[in-house]
Amino acid sequence: MRFHAAGAWLLAACTLLPGCALLKPPPEEAPATAEAPVAPPAVQLEVEAPGTLDTLLETYLDLGRLRALAPDEPITAAELRRLEAATPAQARELLETEGYFDAEVEVRRVSDDPPRVRVSVKPGKRTIVHDVVWSVKGPLQAAIEAGDANAMAARSALQGNWQLPPGAPFRNSAWSSAKSASLAQLRASGYAAAGWESTRAEIDAVDQEAVLWVTAQSGPLFRTGELRIRGLQRHDEQTVRNLADFRPGTPATEKLLLDFQERLQRAGLYDRAVVTINTDPAVADATPVTVRLGELPLQTAIVGLGYSANTGPRATLEHIHRRIFGERATLRNKFELAQLRQAWDGELTSHPLPGLKRNLLGGALERVESSSDVVQSVRTRLGRAYDGERIDRLLFVELERSTTRNDLGRQTSRAISLNAHGTWRNVDNILLPTDGVGLTLQGAAGQAHSEDFDGSTRNGPYVRAYGKLQWWKPVGERWYAHTRLELGQVFVRNDLTVPDSQRFRAGGDGSVRGYGYRDLGPESDGVVNSGNMLFTASAEIARPIPAVPGLWWATFVDLGNAADRWSDLKPAVGIGGGVRYRSPLGPVSVDLAYGERTQSVRLHLNVGVQF
Repeated sequence: MRFHAAGAWLLAACTLLPGCALLKPPPEEAPATAEAPVAPPAVQLEVEAPGTLDTLLETYLDLGRLRALAPDEPITAAELRRLEAATPAQARELLETEGYFDAEVEVRRVSDDPPRVRVSVKPGKRTIVHDVVWSVKGPLQAAIEAGDANAMAARSALQGNWQLPPGAPFRNSAWSSAKSASLAQLRASGYAAAGWESTRAEIDAVDQEAVLWVTAQSGPLFRTGELRIRGLQRHDEQTVRNLADFRPGTPATEKLLLDFQERLQRAGLYDRAVVTINTDPAVADATPVTVRLGELPLQTAIVGLGYSANTGPRATLEHIHRRIFGERATLRNKFELAQLRQAWDGELTSHPLPGLKRNLLGGALERVESSSDVVQSVRTRLGRAYDGERIDRLLFVELERSTTRNDLGRQTSRAISLNAHGTWRNVDNILLPTDGVGLTLQGAAGQAHSEDFDGSTRNGPYVRAYGKLQWWKPVGERWYAHTRLELGQVFVRNDLTVPDSQRFRAGGDGSVRGYGYRDLGPESDGVVNSGNMLFTASAEIARPIPAVPGLWWATFVDLGNAADRWSDLKPAVGIGGGVRYRSPLGPVSVDLAYGERTQSVRLHLNVGVQF
């Protein structure tokens, strides 16, 4: 026996509606001699069915809904008999929505005072999807027949992502969900006016198999036309066009529009951005792209007070001017005053240029104090940045001078270098990652001049390489792992010292917890210095606290150190645990870590994720 799912729904409507009407029959059909109401005015329903089917029937059968539909209405014995008679058909219709098309339903009155009805169900074998017959009509099919690679890829993606494949249990809710998801995917691929030509499910109740037939009408492929920009007051339209990064005639896919919208939101110029297209098929060849923007204030000043596990109590002041001197450029200055660090960092950056590039001119002054020395440095750089969807790149020339003072005396280094930095990330959430990979690579080549503690001077070239790999992965049910590997090396003559910022130390949050900030490195006469080699690694496992899902507990082990030779690098170990609050700005971490080398416990605080 074969029939369509649509027919099943019509049958359900015909069956359920009379059952509901029986709850309060029309006056003209009332018997001449009314029966006395059953007291109390409530019917107890018992359902015997496997799995979650009992909940389904208790929730949607008229006998189960009686109390909610007519809480104050008494029910006569005749009405109760009519409801009992309607129950088998209602139950079978409900079971068919879950894929059971050959169910046996028995209804028995267990008692009369109070009335208690038992519904026993043997659902039988569940219907399984046997085959899915996919077809497409319209311009998409024409493009496929013409050999268009993008069109063929779109069809393959639709078929590959179909959510109710052969072998899956057939359920009406899953059938509806699969159709909705597939249509949304087709529209997202640029066919914004797509719809269904026809869909049907053929059910073989004897063999418990379903054959699904779906035919999509693609409608035209929408291509981008003119940009219509709304909401600008201070900034130029050209900046918005640069951020679009696509030409007229580009297929207007959902990804294209969302990527454009995200670039606008990340530009640092707008507090809101919405990108939409006109989905009228008449304008599909050049659909207008409407951009609605809200601008951030021209100037912003932020004052902060806080505490850093690495540098102690601190106060910060940051000022941003988003159109300095009326030009398409942003000026940012940040001042920090902390117990162990005092710094100024400034940068003049152009608004986005064609190709998603930004020119920059920056400078920095810094004084950092550790347990063994004080390092003062000044840097200036000129370069160009590129911010991509997953890859950020930065190329720049840098001039730097640093001075180190410790118990051995004073050491000064100067350098000019060409630098290239790149960050690649493929994570599920850039602020709160739980699954994915992040990779940071840095390279530099330059010329250095140093004056050592003994007054001797040296000149020579150097090369610097650095990499950090991070991995996030769910492991098991509600367990989350995070690992990190960090390696760095400066290739330089043994008698030449490069500026301190080009060398390495370990210790502190984001490095080896359980030790102070920059407290790990090669030692000379009991004084910790920066080294030419770096190795750190970390493994962490975290799990949400059931009572507070936004709060996670975690345990971890860190190890690493810096040295002047790999043979001298002896990793220090830190172990501990803490909590993670998953805030909208990123994870807020509070950790207690035990340093195996110092045999002491340290508190570490951190906000956000560093790629």
